[in-house]
Amino acid sequence: MISNNISSPSPSNQTNIQISPEQTTISKTPKNYLPFRTRSSRKLAILKVDEHQKTKPIVWFAAILCFIFSLMLIFFGIATLICYLALKPSNPSFDIPNASLNLVYFDSKPYLNGEFTLLTNFSNPNRRVHVKFESLHIELFFTNRLISSQSINPFTQKPRETRLQAVKFMSSLLFVAQEVGVKLVEEVQSSNRLSYHAKGTFKVKVKMGIIHLSFWLHSFCQMEMTGPPAGSLVARQCVTTR
Repeated sequence: MISNNISSPSPSNQTNIQISPEQTTISKTPKNYLPFRTRSSRKLAILKVDEHQKTKPIVWFAAILCFIFSLMLIFFGIATLICYLALKPSNPSFDIPNASLNLVYFDSKPYLNGEFTLLTNFSNPNRRVHVKFESLHIELFFTNRLISSQSINPFTQKPRETRLQAVKFMSSLLFVAQEVGVKLVEEVQSSNRLSYHAKGTFKVKVKMGIIHLSFWLHSFCQMEMTGPPAGSLVARQCVTTR
C-alpha cells in the first residue's frame, strides 16, 4: 500500500510578506484641497451676491454731480469760444507820446543822478469789451543799464477809452560803469541827443459779460531825447506784444 505522505509545508518554508509602514501609501484627500470646479462656483456665488446688492444712493448722487459738472464745463467752454469769435477782442495798446528829461548829472563821476518824466498812453481799442490793467510795471534803461523803475496803480478802461498818465522816474547815486558815463557825456556834447528805452509789463483782464480772460502784455519803447535841462522827446517807436 502506498501511503500518501503529503507533508504540509513547514513554517520555515512559508514566505512571509510584510509591508512596512514606510511603503504603505494611503490616498487621502487633504482638508484644504478644493476641486478645480470650485473657481467657477465661486464666481457664480459672487455674481449671485452682487445681484442682491443695490447701489448706494450716495454713489448715484456723486455720479449725477459729476455729470452735471461736465455739462457745465462743456457749456462754458462753448460759450467762451462763441463770445471770443463774435467779439474778437484786440490787445490794448501802450505808447509814450511825450517825455521830458529834467536833470542828469554825475556825483563824483561813477554815480548818476537823473530825473525823467514819461507821459504814458493806455488805449482800449475794443468797442464792446471792458479792459482792466493789473500789475503795471515800467523800467527805464540807458544803454541796457537799468536807471529806474516805477509801478502804476491798477485801473479799468471802458470800450474805446484812452488814459494818459504821467510816470516820474528818479535815480539817485546810481552806480554806472565808466563806459556808460563816458557814452552819456559824449552823446550830450556831440549831438545833444540821448537814447533811452522803456520796458513795460502789464497784466490785462478782458471782461466779456460773465466771461473773463487774463493775459500778459509786454511793451518796448525806443526813445530819442534832447539833453537836459530842458530835454524833450524827439522820436519814439513802441511795440506791444502778447
